[in-house]
Amino acid sequence: PIEVEKTLTAHPGVAEAAVLGVDDEQYGQRLAAFVVLDKGASVEVDELKQHVRDNLANYKVPRDITLLPALPRGSTGKILRNELRNR
Repeated sequence: PIEVEKTLTAHPGVAEAAVLGVDDEQYGQRLAAFVVLDKGASVEVDELKQHVRDNLANYKVPRDITLLPALPRGSTGKILRNELRNR
């Protein structure tokens, strides 16, 4: 997932991203991405998927990309991935 996170954050309209594996009935697990856009940026989910597809192998493209106003963080500033997984 870190490779996909780095690719997503390399997009000019993305401020930060978190990617994690979520359960999938068909494949066991699949990638899900949670993205915070730069202030004033207007980016579509399909554009982000294409950006990943252009830079990484097709199987690394997250099936779900969710745009959020901010990533949930704990008191230490660490991203709360369990909260993202529960969404």
